[in-house]
Amino acid sequence: MKRWIMHVDMDAFFASVEQLDHPEYRGKPVIVGGQSERGVVSTCSYEARKFGVHSAMSMVEAHRRCPQAIFVQGRMARYAEISRTIMAVFREFSPCIEQLSIDEAFLDMTGIVGVTENIAKAGFTIKTRIKEKTGLTASVGIAPNKFLAKLASDLEKPDGLVIIREEEARVFIAPLPVRKIFGIGEKTEKGLLQLGISTIGQLADCDPKFLKKILGNSAETIHLLAQGKDNRAVECVQETKSIGKETTFPADLTTAGERHSGLLDLCEQVGWRLRNNGVAGHTVTLKVKFASFRTITRSSTVEIPLNFDEEIFVVISRLAEQVAWTEPVRLLGVSLSKLVPAAVAPLVGVEEDAAMRKRNAVLDSLKNRFGENIIKRGNIEKETR
Repeated sequence: MKRWIMHVDMDAFFASVEQLDHPEYRGKPVIVGGQSERGVVSTCSYEARKFGVHSAMSMVEAHRRCPQAIFVQGRMARYAEISRTIMAVFREFSPCIEQLSIDEAFLDMTGIVGVTENIAKAGFTIKTRIKEKTGLTASVGIAPNKFLAKLASDLEKPDGLVIIREEEARVFIAPLPVRKIFGIGEKTEKGLLQLGISTIGQLADCDPKFLKKILGNSAETIHLLAQGKDNRAVECVQETKSIGKETTFPADLTTAGERHSGLLDLCEQVGWRLRNNGVAGHTVTLKVKFASFRTITRSSTVEIPLNFDEEIFVVISRLAEQVAWTEPVRLLGVSLSKLVPAAVAPLVGVEEDAAMRKRNAVLDSLKNRFGENIIKRGNIEKETR
């Protein structure tokens, strides 16, 4: 049976959602990300990309390259809402879906009656369905394996549909630059270029033993990919492993009060994300990056899973007591892992605290309606007395 894998990737997802919700943004450069001097670009519209702006670029550089852009703070609740709609569309077409991120997924289309007979029509139908449901465009790549499908979805963005058939795969990808292969970054590409290897075809023709000098233990795998070979299966069950939030502060934190406020805000944001996803977590992790860029983590696993802000903050405060705060702090992060459905997650206390549930429910309702930043907590210690 012929194997067909589809990779669907939304086009400039966060920025496209902002343009969808704000018609006045359409056709203009839109840049989504942190708004401080230390912020980075999460996503930018194709209009902004014409000025050389791209994801992970510093906001300072983005402002320099495209000062006329519309700069927007991200709205994760809204993006997650649309993501759920998109994933529901995928489930209409395949029972085997591997979600890679909030805006992309693999679909195993192998053997699905009425689909594999006309795989091009299937790709077009999914794109149309997404547009009808969300108003957004997606790019689709279809191929006999995951590597080729993901590569194909990126070739004709935005709103693309590219099919790479098994019999033509090696010839199709041969002229593409080596950086199109996942795992080859800027440094590795530079090393290959120094050896006269600039295309995937040239890489495929090399002896893997020779490539090991540049690619190390990944040489054999990358060599197979260069030949269009990839035996990885689509992982049909892909659960979220952790939920968290990190903040790089505009100015380094130097006092206990500043760290307290930063951690309190992070616990609030993570709690909201957990409840929105219907989960709670057993393991709480604190991440600290100091001004020297030295990074440490501290974790604690609790018997009863948590998803209320107050509970998370109690554990984070205990972890913070284990840290030697000997220098200013550049970044703080809070995350929860070992997730379970929230329906089986009682509160930490011996007795159920109805006031805590009600308080969090009110806050969640406001945030889901008006955005995450509509309201902030004052002092959790006072709330829990």
